[in-house]
Amino acid sequence: MPAAFFGHGSPANTISINRYTRAWGNFAATLPAPRAILVISAHWYVAGTRISAAPRPPTIHDFNAHFPLPLFDFAYPARGDAELVDRVIDLAGPIEVERDATTWGIDHGAFSVLAHAFPAADVPLVALSIDRSKPPAFHYALAARLAPLRDEGIFIMGSGNVVHNLELADPTAGAPAYDWARRFDERAANLLAMGDHESLVNYHRLGPDARLSVPTPDHYLPLLYAIALQRSGERVAAIVEGFAFRSGSMLSVSIGT
Repeated sequence: MPAAFFGHGSPANTISINRYTRAWGNFAATLPAPRAILVISAHWYVAGTRISAAPRPPTIHDFNAHFPLPLFDFAYPARGDAELVDRVIDLAGPIEVERDATTWGIDHGAFSVLAHAFPAADVPLVALSIDRSKPPAFHYALAARLAPLRDEGIFIMGSGNVVHNLELADPTAGAPAYDWARRFDERAANLLAMGDHESLVNYHRLGPDARLSVPTPDHYLPLLYAIALQRSGERVAAIVEGFAFRSGSMLSVSIGT
């Protein structure tokens, strides 16, 4: 079982077959069946650390009406996992994690990938929120507390993008990534390969490319939940690379494969 996965898909990836969705499916096919999945999604970015505790977490269609209608009918009917909820709360202590059985479920950052990686939706799933009030170092430290889950059959998925700037997104077909976006994506990939967690945690010190690539931290922070689980001697393996709309990195990686 890999320590963690990091990647993210747009809503349309859910019902599309392309090189990204094929890569996610091919990757998951190499894994032993996980006992459960823990998702840390960019889209559950709230005050406080919460964990989904619903027996059947709902599918959250967190996108607008510009997307194809079939997406609004899509459901990912994975069941929850009360045992994993308890285990995460225990491991996170003394950080307080609030059980949340009503306000969130499985959002598109998660199900756009899971629809191809685990299409049967037969693996229990729990989501952990990102506390928007805390700095990157907090999230890295919290993730490190979850390291024992690696040995308990839990697939840990950070759902986000290294580069995510919606304000500058350009849907022009075939348009290349912005230079600043490509440079930061490549720099982050190099830091991942070197295991330079300190630089990745302190990404705000990496200059103007970082500021354009990470204008808000929500889509970047899930990466820290993945790299914090990397053990000595383990490598980061790229699953797929690319860009969407010039300003969205599609880099997906596994850690500890």
